[in-house]
Amino acid sequence: MLNLLDRVDGAVGAAVAAGRPLVCGRVEQVRGLAATVSGVPARVGDLVRIGGHTSLDAEVVSVDGATATCMPLGPVTGIGVGDVVVGTGGPMTIAVGDDLLGRVLDGLGRPLDGSDLPAGLARVSVEAAPPHALARQRIRRPLGIGVRAIDTMTPVGVGQRMGIFAGSGVGKSSLLSMITRGTAADVTVLALVGERGREVLEFLEDDLGPEGLRNAVVVVATSDQPPMVRLRAAFVATRIAEHFRDEGKDVLLMMDSLTRLAMAQREIGLSAGEPPTTRGYPPTTFAMLPRLLERAGAGATGSITGLYTVLVEGDDHNEPVADAARSILDGHIVLDRHLAHAGHFPSIDVLQSVSRVAPFVTTPDQQAIARDARRFLAARREVKELVEIGAYAHGSNPVADEALARWPALEAFLQQDRHDLTPTEHSWIVLRQVVGHGA
Repeated sequence: MLNLLDRVDGAVGAAVAAGRPLVCGRVEQVRGLAATVSGVPARVGDLVRIGGHTSLDAEVVSVDGATATCMPLGPVTGIGVGDVVVGTGGPMTIAVGDDLLGRVLDGLGRPLDGSDLPAGLARVSVEAAPPHALARQRIRRPLGIGVRAIDTMTPVGVGQRMGIFAGSGVGKSSLLSMITRGTAADVTVLALVGERGREVLEFLEDDLGPEGLRNAVVVVATSDQPPMVRLRAAFVATRIAEHFRDEGKDVLLMMDSLTRLAMAQREIGLSAGEPPTTRGYPPTTFAMLPRLLERAGAGATGSITGLYTVLVEGDDHNEPVADAARSILDGHIVLDRHLAHAGHFPSIDVLQSVSRVAPFVTTPDQQAIARDARRFLAARREVKELVEIGAYAHGSNPVADEALARWPALEAFLQQDRHDLTPTEHSWIVLRQVVGHGA
């Protein structure tokens, strides 16, 4: 019934759009990544179509009197002063529906896999309001990931928003691919924002595979794409995930990476004339992040569990984007470069990682097991340097002595081959034995 109403609304919207008068303007200036146009009544967020030697869409990002600053959804090459500009009369829309499952789309929701989208899909705006704060379901159920260190030490709940924080080359993408194959969600929506084009086919063939892709939608905007396309890719993926959530499904939304998204917004804001603030990020960057991230989570029916990677610049976990994301998200998983260099995969620093919903998705017994494991990890870290130089005296700290005795088994538990997926129940059984809980 809902799909039928969506299609009716889409048909009515198309008819209304076709009946609007055609209003033309012109390009007044092209500077950097932005084009200034006049003569077209437009609001922020509307699409306009620029003609001339080239023809492409652009989105209005600011309005100043009779002129509007637009960011093209393609290269600015070929755009010149005097080119005709036509207003579309509304914002960008995308197609949504169950027929998107198994498809690979570009940052604007168009197919990248060589075949057209099926006819009859509903078209909706990429912008949507987040679920009302009082209408959200409480997070009560754990979402099995298949990664032992996450399922036990930083458990993810259905409807939670979790960040994966790490520097470059520490294993974020590899961990995401592992989660993709181990998740218990009904639908997976993956957004690759500003990442390497080389990784796309590798991820589709090696990590998702035909079985994984069957229940997934992949949205791709590589680093060579214009900033508006990279920005819109995140909103397109979120809007598709919202469609499946509204159908009552549990959706896993993964975005790699939130930092590349913020960088795209920085390029757009600076091109539109915004003043730079911390590390050059304009104010709209920090307004955009909560507007996007709050759209994930549990709704009245269904849920979106969000996993967002954050590329911390210079391994500084307090840089502006990481700090802003950490304050909005419901937890963070920190990947450590020293662990990665030592061949420890996944390179999760358990003591620096936190899940804010852990008390609601684990039993008291499981919480006690995790506390014991953290206590041993912390004790071992405190005496690690003393042990390495032979200055630690056994018997001086009973907790440290036990931690050192249990360290080989605990380290083996926290390490996991990327193709080895462990059921959550089994992970808890093994961890109980490792820490000797209840023995």
